[in-house]
Amino acid sequence: MNTPLEFPWRDIARTQDLAERARRELAEDIVSAAVLRGEFTLASGAMSDYFFEKYLFQTRPTILRRLATALAERIPASTDRLAGAALGAVAITTAASLETGLPFVIVRNPKSPDGQDTRFAGEIHPNEKVSVIEDVVSSGASAVATAYAVKRAGAEVAGVLAVIDRNEGGADRLGEAGFHYEFLFGVDDL
Repeated sequence: MNTPLEFPWRDIARTQDLAERARRELAEDIVSAAVLRGEFTLASGAMSDYFFEKYLFQTRPTILRRLATALAERIPASTDRLAGAALGAVAITTAASLETGLPFVIVRNPKSPDGQDTRFAGEIHPNEKVSVIEDVVSSGASAVATAYAVKRAGAEVAGVLAVIDRNEGGADRLGEAGFHYEFLFGVDDL
């Protein structure tokens, strides 16, 4: 009796196609919900003809749920805790925490200009491995400040993970500061 040959790569290819389609749909939903056109001054001071209104995609459960899953897939297995900057990354950090079961801490803006009085909402412990979650990275200044706050607390930064990278120097700045950086979508993906 002849048995049919099985080609497991067909299942792999089909799974990859489904994953790519889901990624594409998520990107389209983010653009539809949150891309504004006009003249905008970014937090970095740079001018832009488009703006990602992060709260428009972070406050939609159908988008937030899929972002949490996508972020969870990229968080290093060695991570003990997540960290997100107030107020911008709180929703996505909370969603990623719920998806992974990892506790999180909110990094508040520093009280003083030199950043020495940074306070945390929630717990952070020395020697923990912490993954920093960001919403939109432009220059990378906010992400670097958040990561340094985590380091000053005695924890180790496992990496920085953003939803969107605007390709405006953030990756370089984070690399120069010594932080591993990944993002779900580059501006060219959207």
